[in-house]
Amino acid sequence: MAITGFLGAACDKPAQAATAQLPPPAVDLQADKDAKPGEVHTIVLAGGCFWCIEGVFDQLSGVKSAASGYAGGTKETANYEAVCTGRTSHAEAVKVTYDPSKITYGQLLRVLFTVIDPTTKDRQGPDSGTQYRSAVFYENDDQKKVAEAYIKQLDAAKVFDKPIVTTLEPLKADGFYKAEDYHQNYVACHLRNPYVVQEALPKVDKVREKFKDQVKPAETPAK
Repeated sequence: MAITGFLGAACDKPAQAATAQLPPPAVDLQADKDAKPGEVHTIVLAGGCFWCIEGVFDQLSGVKSAASGYAGGTKETANYEAVCTGRTSHAEAVKVTYDPSKITYGQLLRVLFTVIDPTTKDRQGPDSGTQYRSAVFYENDDQKKVAEAYIKQLDAAKVFDKPIVTTLEPLKADGFYKAEDYHQNYVACHLRNPYVVQEALPKVDKVREKFKDQVKPAETPAK
């Protein structure tokens, strides 16, 4: 279930206070610029609870899918019970499949840094532990270079009052493991959940405010 089209009616919590708009990336992925029609690319990101991050990216135009999962550890420990211990090397992550003709790798990074605090190590909001670290899991050197360049750009511009500690980590072959089914589309399916209301929906609202032109059009409810 997509989350676009009914968040306003379902959520009574106001959006977070506006902050300065992050600058667009000065460097972007060449593979996105050279993509052919119909081509899709992927990016794996972590920024605290994967419910929140999936909800943020699911609403963006050009995003084909956003799946919650685990990255950074082994297949054997890629399950919620193990990851929650904070001893698996996994981060709660989201794999975003996108159309580069509509949204690019660099633009997706910009959205990530808009909704997270990239200056806190192993913590986002009330969630702490290595599994809640912010990270970009790069698939190749080009992705790494774009992410490195954007972090340096934001630090140089002093967008945040402390240095960015978001990690850049190589994504091993088959290194993203999709989470259990009950975690998928969690925000869309649990709009009244107190955690979703307090932590996820403000991030969703922030993106809808700051990236109005990149949000999927609202769906018309069936009569």
